Amino acid sequence: MKLKTIASGSKGNCYLLETDKGSLLIEAGIPIKQIKRALNYNFSNIIGCLISHEHMDHAKSIKDIAKLGIDVYASRGTFEALNCVGHRFIPMVPKQTKVIGEFEVLPFQTEHDAIEPLGFLIRYRDKKLLFATDTCYLRYKFLGLTHLAIECNYVRSIMEDMLNQGLIDIKRATRTMKSHMSLENLVEFLKANDLSKVQELYLLHLSDDNSNIDIIKNEIRKVYTGSLIVAGGD
Repeated sequence: MKLKTIASGSKGNCYLLETDKGSLLIEAGIPIKQIKRALNYNFSNIIGCLISHEHMDHAKSIKDIAKLGIDVYASRGTFEALNCVGHRFIPMVPKQTKVIGEFEVLPFQTEHDAIEPLGFLIRYRDKKLLFATDTCYLRYKFLGLTHLAIECNYVRSIMEDMLNQGLIDIKRATRTMKSHMSLENLVEFLKANDLSKVQELYLLHLSDDNSNIDIIKNEIRKVYTGSLIVAGGD
């Protein structure tokens, strides 16, 4: 199982979870032409697409994906917000497992300013990936994780400095803190979970303005020493 980043950040998000028995798209927040190019115009191996919520940097091409004959999975609230109707749009219910090919996907609630946002716990054979982005914290603990793809949007001290210098306004900062994962919250989450089997940790959705890769890596290395991959910027 391998996670490939096609795009990550507020300009658009799209990832590909690859296996030898089929692949899942996770998010479709970039133009369909860009997704097609990234996949070499070959969708034959794509068995489904997961969408976390309705914001365009995650769902821009949701209808285009369905038009390609690919089933799309998201919460009912996400589909309603995007006016997605049809047999290709398959609702997911938090804490109810959905089988997609050889994947078992357990959706769960996240904390974001969207109608019904979801994260995903994805099992494939003996591998287990946690995917969570656009959430200020995670209310759950997870057992047996082998892969982690999780947002690390900003560093609190950098955000405060930007505010004090007048480089960002209080409205933007408040919205970010209530809807995106800080380095500090991520570290607390990592401390609260068993990371002994985690082979790869992907950091998603970093902000160009309010993050610092060196600071982030140094802090995460205090609680996790395995493979650490930065997926993309703001």
